[in-house]
Amino acid sequence: MQLDFHQVDAFSQRPFGGNPAVVYRLDSWLDDQLMQRIAAEHNLSETAFLVKEGSSWHIRWFTPRAEVPLCGHATLASAHVLFELYQEPGDRLTFTSKSGELRVTREEEGRLALDFPAQVPQEVGVTLELEHALGVAPVDALGANFLLVVLESEQAVRECTPDFKALAKLPWSGVIVTAAGMKHDFVSRFFAPKIGLDEDPVTGAAHCALIPYWANRLGKRVLRAEQCSERSGELWCRLDGDRVSIAGHSVLVASGRLWV
Repeated sequence: MQLDFHQVDAFSQRPFGGNPAVVYRLDSWLDDQLMQRIAAEHNLSETAFLVKEGSSWHIRWFTPRAEVPLCGHATLASAHVLFELYQEPGDRLTFTSKSGELRVTREEEGRLALDFPAQVPQEVGVTLELEHALGVAPVDALGANFLLVVLESEQAVRECTPDFKALAKLPWSGVIVTAAGMKHDFVSRFFAPKIGLDEDPVTGAAHCALIPYWANRLGKRVLRAEQCSERSGELWCRLDGDRVSIAGHSVLVASGRLWV
């Protein structure tokens, strides 16, 4: 069996920036175990699989170790592939997923905007285990889809050097560190060693919690964000009630064929 795939750097205008994802546009679903093995073979933070179902696309996301319920950058990459390579008509795509209906819309300046559910974080408090795992004293800790940890400054976020083994023992699939930004409204980084990702370069799903938090704290609905990993990525964010808009650029960097 031959399967075509495409690799896109999401949340970046240039190759080798942002977050890479592999996208497979399938005629029908593969066996779950095979999709997991394909994701492990690519060994990127996410591999997305798409199947057309009626007027929408069913999307599933796999890390090298496990299927996940929501992924932003691989959804952005999938929309880029459908619009640019498969010439999907119009300016809007609808995806069905384990996290419900998701939409992606073309915006100005070539950006694509994800319409995702907001995850309003709730106070959980700082623990000694968390402080030890991060190697820095947090200002606050809140829980949503992931653990959201507020640090003192952008510099503290950039210099954070976690103990990944200790982080993996925490009862969260992912840990966000964030602070107010100097050039952006806020900055963040995302660690998920529990699911095989020590650090994810740019994480759309993390912004489902970051946007409501910073919108409330800064008193504004429209924000600019940077995920300041080594590859880095810029995100245009907006809070719309119980939804968030997460927009960014994307660029195709590779296409190929897999034989299985």
